[in-house]
Amino acid sequence: MRLKIVVGLIAAVLALSGCAAFGSNTESGAPSGSSAISLKFTGQDIDGAPYDGEQLADKPTVLWFWAPWCPTCRAQVGGVEALAKKYAGQVNVVGVGGLADEADILDFAREVDGPTHLIDVEGKIWRHFNVTAQSTYVVLDADGVVVSEGYQDDDELADQVAELVG
Repeated sequence: MRLKIVVGLIAAVLALSGCAAFGSNTESGAPSGSSAISLKFTGQDIDGAPYDGEQLADKPTVLWFWAPWCPTCRAQVGGVEALAKKYAGQVNVVGVGGLADEADILDFAREVDGPTHLIDVEGKIWRHFNVTAQSTYVVLDADGVVVSEGYQDDDELADQVAELVG
């Protein structure tokens, strides 16, 4: 009996750990495969510098929405690092840390080499892209059209980026 309760609690925790909501956005997000999404957003990188989303224009882009406490996000670090290094200068790879305080976001981001990291404690960028759960990728083509969004494993993401680069 006690084992069933423990297993049930673990299952519930695992189910809930993959989801976290910031709310939805009705202003700017575009569904996958539709017209270009607005790159008019601003943020701050991990060095405190302002970041203008319009600098993503004209290149394929991988936006990785993560939380520092998320085990799935932590497992994706190697794949994201490899992707950022392989396609440096050809593809924008941007991590958007949220769902935690700034110190925890900074600590995790500094462990991940390659992507540009943005701090999004309030979830403004998450809402801009209609992201409601970590880990989520939003992949844009060079025209800013969303070609995929949601969870992808390392191989799926790498294949998709390779196709976008041609």
